[in-house]
Amino acid sequence: MGTFSQEQDIFEALKASLYTNNRELRAQELLQRAYQSYPDHTALVTAHKTLTYKELYFRSLLVGQYLAKSGIKAGDTVLLYYENSIEFYCAYFAIWQLGCICAPLNIFLHTRELAHIMVDSDAKAIIVSPTLLTNIEQLLAQHPACRLPLIIDTQAFDWQTPVPTAPLDQALQVPAIPLEGCEEVCLLLYTSGTTGKPKGVMLSSHNIINNTLQGYARFKVGGMQEHERFLCVLPLFHVFAQNACIWLAIITGSAVIIVPKIDRKLMLDGLKQKPTLFFGFPALYGLLCLMKTAPLDTIKMFVSGADMLPDKIRAGFAIIYGRKICSGYGLTEASPVISFNYDNQEQATHVVGKPLVGISIQIRDQDGHTLPTNTVGILWVSGDNIMKGYHGDPESTAQVLQDGWLNTGDLASIDDQGILAIRGRMKDIIIHKGFNIYPAEVENVLMMHPSVTKAAVIGKAEDAHGQVPVAYVAVKAHDPMLEESLRNLCQHNLAAYKIPRTFICMEDLPLNATGKVDKKKLSQVS
Repeated sequence: MGTFSQEQDIFEALKASLYTNNRELRAQELLQRAYQSYPDHTALVTAHKTLTYKELYFRSLLVGQYLAKSGIKAGDTVLLYYENSIEFYCAYFAIWQLGCICAPLNIFLHTRELAHIMVDSDAKAIIVSPTLLTNIEQLLAQHPACRLPLIIDTQAFDWQTPVPTAPLDQALQVPAIPLEGCEEVCLLLYTSGTTGKPKGVMLSSHNIINNTLQGYARFKVGGMQEHERFLCVLPLFHVFAQNACIWLAIITGSAVIIVPKIDRKLMLDGLKQKPTLFFGFPALYGLLCLMKTAPLDTIKMFVSGADMLPDKIRAGFAIIYGRKICSGYGLTEASPVISFNYDNQEQATHVVGKPLVGISIQIRDQDGHTLPTNTVGILWVSGDNIMKGYHGDPESTAQVLQDGWLNTGDLASIDDQGILAIRGRMKDIIIHKGFNIYPAEVENVLMMHPSVTKAAVIGKAEDAHGQVPVAYVAVKAHDPMLEESLRNLCQHNLAAYKIPRTFICMEDLPLNATGKVDKKKLSQVS
């Protein structure tokens, strides 16, 4: 494996290669550049269709023309409400091609949350999948006061017109991309809203290009090459999927194998296309462990993000498939990748390696004072990948952005070598009799039990002691002795004050769209 200095050299070389006429490449130009560099390389693969980079660029230009004829102009925000599909890619780049701001929507949102985003985003249009149109109709019925933007349906997608043999700039009028500056907002991504209403994270081309190259530099040190084959199971509306399966894939001329949704059969169909890189969240790797015989031989790197990877899942994956999973860490406000550890086979899964090139990190206390190494505190990050702010919410922006530093709200520590370890969310910390309890530590112990498939620990208020930890576990089968067994397990691995007061066994735990346990819903379970 390479060194961090090699990673820095790779990053600088990659960045230099993307400068044209002494200016930084814009995210809006990524697909155009890919078409010009490798037009005949495979771009997208589904069970029914394969597109080259030339055809993907051509189809996106046609969608862009349709949007322009519908009155969409540069600077407008366009919502994208589509499941994983070729259409998602065509629409995504069509929006950018016009110089518009793209705002992909979580397709699992409640209509109340959608209504909030419709108003908050000031969107001029929404591109809707036919299978999701009913949701928009329900939104209108339930929220008649909601200002609904122009609805763009399947008519925007032209699959009949043949791809010209001549260069596309000669065959049809290619609109010039407005390029006022790489600091202009081009992407609006709404957070999950687990701590309140969804907030719109504003990302610029500068954020996107830098974070993509930062990640690419580490991937190259870890063995990645150009023209890989990415398996896209992650929902494309999520920033993790966009960074890996859109921006990184297109910069490297790689093919993306699109899996429409998380489903065993569909995943197996995608794996038959021989992917070489796999991006997922922990629950997805847990599913692969349950499948036991998924054909993963062609994949040379597995990366986990979006949530903390339990040791049990990584160990089970290693036993079943003989492969390792690289732990990563990031958040939407950082475009999103802060770090991932491609060589962490001997380290705990919460250890995510050094930050990527160009990203600085600090551990601070609640008063903002920097803490020494090997001390748990709040993680602050700084770099060219940090968001512009929250759309229309300067107050929330000021709470997390200070002097170029982002308060992640996550608890972490940094060791003497500068290696980052994630400890959990600050808002999840449980304070019991003055002692801090980190739920992730307790959850990892609970996951050691052979009957437990998922675990979550939250704090419940108690008059005498402030808060007490309560554990929720998803179990394979009912066992009247399970609570006693779990308590014994905790007693052998945790300090007494960290042991959950109550163990609540359930068939499954509620998850959000990216496989994280929804602790907000759990807190309502008695």
